[in-house]
Amino acid sequence: MELKIIKEDEHSILVEIPRQTVSFANLLRVELWKDKTVTEAAFIKEHPYLSQPKIFVRTDKGSPRVALEKAAAGIVEQAKELKEEFKKASK
Repeated sequence: MELKIIKEDEHSILVEIPRQTVSFANLLRVELWKDKTVTEAAFIKEHPYLSQPKIFVRTDKGSPRVALEKAAAGIVEQAKELKEEFKKASK
C-alpha cells in the first residue's frame, strides 16, 4: 500500500491513501479513536471521483505516526480474529 504524507508536525499528521476507499479510511479512523493519546481522527474525501481519501490524526502526547502504526496493527489483529472465527463457523 502506498501512502503520501501531506503535512506533519509534532502532534498531527495528514496522510493520503491512494487507491483505497473511504471505507478503509473510516476503518482506520475508528481504530485510531481507541488510542487514548488521539484527540482527533478523521478521514477526508473532498470529491468522490477526483480525490484520494486522507486520514488526519492529532495526538495530545506521543507521535501521530505511532498512533497510526498501532491502529494498523489493531486492524490486522481484528482481521486475523475474523478469519479464525470464519474457519470455525464454516466447519
